[in-house]
Amino acid sequence: MALLAGLLVLLTACGSGAAPAGAPPSTTTTAPVPIAVEPAASATDVAPRAAVAATTQGTFTEVTLTADPGGPVAGTLSPDRKRWAPDGPLAYGATYTWGGTATGPDGGSSPVTGSFTTVAPGETVRATLNIGDDREVGVAAPITLQFSAPVEDKAAVERALQVRTSVPTEGSWAWLPDQDGGSRVHWRPKEYWRTGTEVDVAANLLGVPFGGGAWGREDLTTSFRIGRAQIVRADVNSFRMVVERDGQQVMDVPASYGTDSDPNRTTRSGIHVVTEKFTNKRMVSEQYGYDLVERWAVRISNNGEFIHANPASTGAQGSSNVTHGCINLSEADARAFYDTAQYGDPVEVTNSGVEYSARDGDIYDWAIPWSEWQTLSALT
Repeated sequence: MALLAGLLVLLTACGSGAAPAGAPPSTTTTAPVPIAVEPAASATDVAPRAAVAATTQGTFTEVTLTADPGGPVAGTLSPDRKRWAPDGPLAYGATYTWGGTATGPDGGSSPVTGSFTTVAPGETVRATLNIGDDREVGVAAPITLQFSAPVEDKAAVERALQVRTSVPTEGSWAWLPDQDGGSRVHWRPKEYWRTGTEVDVAANLLGVPFGGGAWGREDLTTSFRIGRAQIVRADVNSFRMVVERDGQQVMDVPASYGTDSDPNRTTRSGIHVVTEKFTNKRMVSEQYGYDLVERWAVRISNNGEFIHANPASTGAQGSSNVTHGCINLSEADARAFYDTAQYGDPVEVTNSGVEYSARDGDIYDWAIPWSEWQTLSALT
């Protein structure tokens, strides 16, 4: 029995699990946290509007993207902390470097690394919007974008343009011939704007390839409002000019229009648009030999047509058409109209012998039938 007890003690000691003398202490290892960045590390000539993001199967504790030159880039981390993206387009010609850390469920962590460079354009094209923020315009006002150089990839540019309206409004962009050595695109509604419509325009052009190695220079935005519906009815055979505001006639005054005896002096038939006005406007014609300053001049086209005061034609106003193409009114009537006119008001001229067309100026948008206007979009 004593021998058996001793053997039992010995077996118990052998099965105690104690580590052998000299064994190394146990350690716990953690797996790397998967992280992906786009564009790929070391990418070059990246477009400023290309997809840029960092994602992880773990969670980010921090993500940074730093531009050289430029500094830290503003961005947003998703609520689950698994994705980070910049808040807007990047800049041209910069090197961007990732930083930050992601952690895994086992407590391990991995750094966010990598860098890329954006394209450095040989040329950037400037664009200009015609209507400024918070303006109120007339019901025929087009939205125009004028570009400082020709646009080759018109479809790419047009896809970057947005028009949002407070009420449903059918409209379309149209690319029109440009006489200034660049390109231009106009947007107009199918019918006159509805009074009170709020309009927001965004031209997200930074990072858009224009073709031929050129890129958009910057983003543009504007917000404006459509004001009262003031429409001029100008029947040249009536020798009068009628003004309607919100459906009510507010003026009916004697007028003299361009003579039909000379096509160059005929007031064009069609929908003109008020673009600017002057208390005093110098008017010069070498062809017809005059150099005059006229009062209360409201421009309605870019071919020299104005509505303005002209005391010299007072005797013809209301009875005959004798002007060089302008609509002549008395001093008092011209002043009254001048005070109410604003950019975008339509002036509907009818019954003359020459139609308003592209050769007559920059805003002939309403002279183009809607079905034809739509075909001038690059996205048709």
